[in-house]
Amino acid sequence: MAEPPMSCDCFVSLPPGSRDDHVIFGKNSDRPRDEVQEVVHYPAASHPPGSMLECTYIQIPQVEQTNAVVLSKPAWMWGAEMGASDKGVCIGNEAVWTREPVAPGEALLGMDLVRLGLERGDSARAALTVITSLLEQHGQGGQCREAPEPFSYHNTFLLVDRSEAWVLETAGRLWVAQKVSEGVKNISNQLTIGSEISTEHPDLRSVAKAQGWWDGEGEFNFSQVFSPENPPARMELAKQRYRGGTELLQQHDGSVTAEVMMSILRDKPSGICMDSGGFCTTGSMVSILPRDTSLPCIHFFTATPDPSRSVFKPFIFSDCPTPVPRVVSPQFGSDDPARKQPRFQSQVDRRHDLYKAHQVALNTMETNPDEGLTVYNILRDLESQCLSEIAAMLSGEIPGEELGDLFFDCVDTEIKFYQ
Repeated sequence: MAEPPMSCDCFVSLPPGSRDDHVIFGKNSDRPRDEVQEVVHYPAASHPPGSMLECTYIQIPQVEQTNAVVLSKPAWMWGAEMGASDKGVCIGNEAVWTREPVAPGEALLGMDLVRLGLERGDSARAALTVITSLLEQHGQGGQCREAPEPFSYHNTFLLVDRSEAWVLETAGRLWVAQKVSEGVKNISNQLTIGSEISTEHPDLRSVAKAQGWWDGEGEFNFSQVFSPENPPARMELAKQRYRGGTELLQQHDGSVTAEVMMSILRDKPSGICMDSGGFCTTGSMVSILPRDTSLPCIHFFTATPDPSRSVFKPFIFSDCPTPVPRVVSPQFGSDDPARKQPRFQSQVDRRHDLYKAHQVALNTMETNPDEGLTVYNILRDLESQCLSEIAAMLSGEIPGEELGDLFFDCVDTEIKFYQ
């Protein structure tokens, strides 16, 4: 029986790849259809010295100060597949398998590492150090989806800030990273770093040599040395999607905007926008990171599945953001199946208000296409209006503080249209 598709994609465009003097980040989170993605804002916080942090499966020491973050995350876990911090850092992760076996037992999920990097790193490079240090110390592992069947993987990451991007690829506790200073770059469910390595785990090459994967004499090519000899079918399927993403970025090289990035995330022929049986794009994110540090960063989230049938809503960090509980899933505390052993033997309803309303709207689109199309077109007009207001703000025509509650307003408006 063929393995189900498993896909995620991250994209970045740095000047001169972008049309304006901005860095543009984009990511689709592709998971089982019934895994609800919530969008949650956590303010900056101080923590008592010596306190512990409860991640998805394990506890680790907490730091004394954490950044404010906004996360698009599977509702059952502590970590996130994508998000941003108030320091202008964005991170997304992808599943990958390597010659290094996935360790049994529970450790930090790749999604935990995304959140930890955002909360603790004030730049993309600093977040890289946070993630690699925690990876070496605690390892990675544990059930990666909300289902009783075992499913674990290693991770690759794209870390982005206003000036540069880093691709981080891991194999167990080992890792390698590549700096990207300009142009366009995408990652998917495969290893992409070859011999152009910017920094690496100090034992990476000695382990590869000891395992007989590298002779120690020729050029060290990470993807060739660490890619599995018999990769899972989902990694083979990812090759076509990765090529499609690269082609789309190259088509727009020099003119990438937030709108262009949204169109790439909505692209179905390439497989980037996934809708295959029980598997689909469950959440999407696009960020604008201006090189001009006097301008705010803007982060767009769908908070609903399938970006081709969802709208992107802008979030801007502010001192007193209006809470948006209608995109936050219910909490079940100690009764949550993710917290019990054995895990995920029962299911709970994690749908938030926007998710429920969006499901109703999708059903309307299928049963009454004309009515559904009308609602969708109105909402896409709302998205276009938001993009115009953001462009006006970035050009200095509208003060940024006037748009601080835009995410709340857009979510509220979207739900009203669905009703």
